[in-house]
Amino acid sequence: MTLHTDLMLLRSPHLTFPHAFSTRAGGVSSGPYAGLNLDDREDDAHSVAENRRRLTTQLGFTPARVASLTQVHGADVAVASAPGVHSGDAIVTAQPDLLLAIMTADCYPLLLEDAEAGVIGAAHAGWRGTVARIGARTIEAMTRLGARPERIRAAVGPGICGARYAVGEDVAAQFRAAGLGDALSGLQLDLARANTQVLVDAGVSASHLWVSGRCTTEPDFYSYRRDAGRTGRMWALIGRGGAEPHGVRRAPDPKMVGALDTHTSAGEGRA
Repeated sequence: MTLHTDLMLLRSPHLTFPHAFSTRAGGVSSGPYAGLNLDDREDDAHSVAENRRRLTTQLGFTPARVASLTQVHGADVAVASAPGVHSGDAIVTAQPDLLLAIMTADCYPLLLEDAEAGVIGAAHAGWRGTVARIGARTIEAMTRLGARPERIRAAVGPGICGARYAVGEDVAAQFRAAGLGDALSGLQLDLARANTQVLVDAGVSASHLWVSGRCTTEPDFYSYRRDAGRTGRMWALIGRGGAEPHGVRRAPDPKMVGALDTHTSAGEGRA
């Protein structure tokens, strides 16, 4: 695999706070983690630290200002008042100078903001979190901090496409029971579609939704399924108080889409 030496970040055209969905490009990790791996559980810690420094710098922050999660494929939402590692699968804050981070390698990252209220959120949506409507739970937590659903703008980042994500009948049945059956094509599960429905049901306007349209099985990304479990992880980031990105090579601009008009689909690996 040929990796670019400069960062390539995906950004939503309508989120106003500093944010990014990372790709593999621009890091120093090697081997199965080659590129901008942000997960230090198996990779060389020094390489990951450098990757995190490169990425957060582009958003006007340092790694010391990151509030991240120990993710468990659930639907708990943490409220961050300071940097550090929290527990759950979504995180919200109204504090300045904090950078929220979600880690993925096939699951879907969601970034949300109410710019008027100064409230931001980030969620990790694998199939379990999606069927539990973690996007809606994130919005509820943001509302308790002063956000209003009709003002919230949301971005759905890259995840594994539905065409490559077959599930069992037991999982499919849970989505039908949750009112998310439209995300199924037989036993192929489109989690991007399911998550956009969850966000709309929670009060986000379709015109305030953006979907990346990218699949993590593409070479630009880490994919737990494609790489049989030995791979790196991306970060999805949103923060308050940092500078706008500079000197970043942008990925091709995805299109704005209506809430249920995305061609992206998704799934849950182990991130």
